[in-house]
Amino acid sequence: MAEKRDYYEVLGVAKNANADEIKKAYRKAAIQFHPDKNPGDKEAEEKFKEAAEAYDVLSNPDKRARYDQFGHAGMSGAAGGGAGGFGGFGGGGFSMEDIFSQFGDIFGGHFGGGFRSSNGGGGRRVNRGSDIRVRVRLTLAEIANGVTKKLKINKTVACDKCGGSGARDANSYSTCSTCNGTGYVTRVENTFFGRMQTQGVCPTCGGTGKVITASCDKCKGEGTLRGQEVVEIKIPAGVGEGMVLTVTGKGNAARQGGVNGDLQVVIEEERNPELVRDGNDLIHNLNITVTTALLGGTVEVPTVDGRAKIKIAPGTHAGKVLRLGGKGLPDVNGYGRGDELVVVDITVPSKLSAEERKLVEQLAAQPSFQKAESVKNQNIFERMKSFFR
Repeated sequence: MAEKRDYYEVLGVAKNANADEIKKAYRKAAIQFHPDKNPGDKEAEEKFKEAAEAYDVLSNPDKRARYDQFGHAGMSGAAGGGAGGFGGFGGGGFSMEDIFSQFGDIFGGHFGGGFRSSNGGGGRRVNRGSDIRVRVRLTLAEIANGVTKKLKINKTVACDKCGGSGARDANSYSTCSTCNGTGYVTRVENTFFGRMQTQGVCPTCGGTGKVITASCDKCKGEGTLRGQEVVEIKIPAGVGEGMVLTVTGKGNAARQGGVNGDLQVVIEEERNPELVRDGNDLIHNLNITVTTALLGGTVEVPTVDGRAKIKIAPGTHAGKVLRLGGKGLPDVNGYGRGDELVVVDITVPSKLSAEERKLVEQLAAQPSFQKAESVKNQNIFERMKSFFR
């Protein structure tokens, strides 16, 4: 599978382009590569779809923000989909007809007054089901390794009796008399710029080109019923709090055999009592005894995959940061893995027995304890910044 191009590159706009610039760029690309203008040209058709996919993301503030933060992985989850395939247009869930339906209204009267699908059919709009948004809580281990989740979704589903059509049977239709079966109506209006021809969805048939003469007695002509569906989704490693993964076609079913909506999966992270996430790095605050700080030793620390043993060097100061390379979280775009940063803190006893106090006083009299080593007056976070620099 070819690697997706950057959406801004596809439309030829800067990353700070405003909504009008993005819309203008998409309109230009869609007109250039439209199938009616390039009959039989598969490359042009693919570029037409590519431009529609880019516009679908960049014209939506929420999708654009996710794309700017996570790249293509933020829009499509695991590359290539998997069960319940992620990914809007890129996931293969949208046809040419859907593109015309969703974005055709921004083109006005080009190509003989209306867009047609690549197979020569009328530019009909189709009903589209609404999207469903659910939240999924993940542990750090699940985020580190990726996970497959099965979700039971309450939603509208296609009527099992009529197959979602809403009609009693295949003969329960007639051609819409308002649009003569085209699914759209053309209007000519007088404007400041002269006579303008516009097109819109037929108000009688809703863009289907036909009307139901006898409704299904189970769904009463809607084509949908309330039901449940178990959806299996593959969540890629490295996702983050607030990231939204889209499962194409797993939202609410549409009226009368239209296109299903999408399932939007919002990622939430469970709080880990020992590890704090900082991007792809993990931070652990390690408490050691005074004697371990003085003499050194081996201690055990938690990691996202279990436990690990690390060595503490003699004379370790509080605030020292030890790096465990590659023990953090993977990047969602596949750019390596973060580290685990162990911040050392020293536990000082709050109470001493008489014998313990005597021993400490004896130590305090020794030359090594007479003059403390010079340590910068910094808090832990300032020391960590120094460590990174």
